[in-house]
Amino acid sequence: MLDLVIDARPAALSPGFEVKRILPYRLRRMLGPFIFMDHAGPVNLSPELLPTLDVLPHPHIGLSTVSYLFGGQVTHRDSLGVEQIIRPGEVNWMTAGSGIAHSERFEDPATLAGGALEMIQTWVALPEKDEEAAPAFTNYQPQQLPIFTDGGVWMRLIAGDAFGLKNEVKTHSPLFYLHVALQPGARFGLPRGYPERGAYIAKGLVEVAGRPYGPGQLLVFTPGQDPVIVAREASTLMLLGGEPLGPRFIWWNFVSSRRERIEQAKADWEAGRIALPPNDNAEFVPLPPDKSRPAGGPSPAPEALS
Repeated sequence: MLDLVIDARPAALSPGFEVKRILPYRLRRMLGPFIFMDHAGPVNLSPELLPTLDVLPHPHIGLSTVSYLFGGQVTHRDSLGVEQIIRPGEVNWMTAGSGIAHSERFEDPATLAGGALEMIQTWVALPEKDEEAAPAFTNYQPQQLPIFTDGGVWMRLIAGDAFGLKNEVKTHSPLFYLHVALQPGARFGLPRGYPERGAYIAKGLVEVAGRPYGPGQLLVFTPGQDPVIVAREASTLMLLGGEPLGPRFIWWNFVSSRRERIEQAKADWEAGRIALPPNDNAEFVPLPPDKSRPAGGPSPAPEALS
């Protein structure tokens, strides 16, 4: 019933901002089209340290980023000129396509009140036909996202199609993404019709087939099975999955079905051919050093994920 349990690992998002990294994982690189997943927070810092959380302008290609907050707020700025304050319960879907740069700034001291700042960010790989699409950003308000409640279960459809729920969030391949809150004793299943499905436990404690699982674990389920998730205590889950897209190469923030496209993106960022956000262009994240080769050696192949 369970193919794999992935335990989140610590990762530095910026010099002062450590997150829980869930995907990619060495034994499970992708889940449907989802190729990356981070869980940040709850963050407990004094307000004067707020700027240390900022993620400076950095580039992406070949994917969509999906930012979803449980608490706090973050300001998104990108090379399209979009400036958007992201708040809890919204869906913020940025399609990088042929190339975009964006920053994530934490500018409101109230963000840190009582450890309020908490967010999930996922990356969704694009089908080959859409990898070079024009960049785009769309903010979807909570009232645009359907909610279902029943028997100790509350859930919001973030994107895709699940349990008969649909919304207007534009996706590029069949997938589902849900925020689910369970009361103690509540029982919950998974959407049917998708070959790859998983449940990330953000808070609480759940049981599957008599075994307990807790915060920071991604449960990857066997295709074709109909598991029952039982909440041992109040729990928050993120359900995600969909149709696989085939192997992808990934290096830093770049994703592509073609190895040479990753190399081009690296050169483009170093040469300044991916524009910075016009309203946040005084600093940026430089291309990281390649630690897998000696200085001056040939560029290694990006890692292929499937």
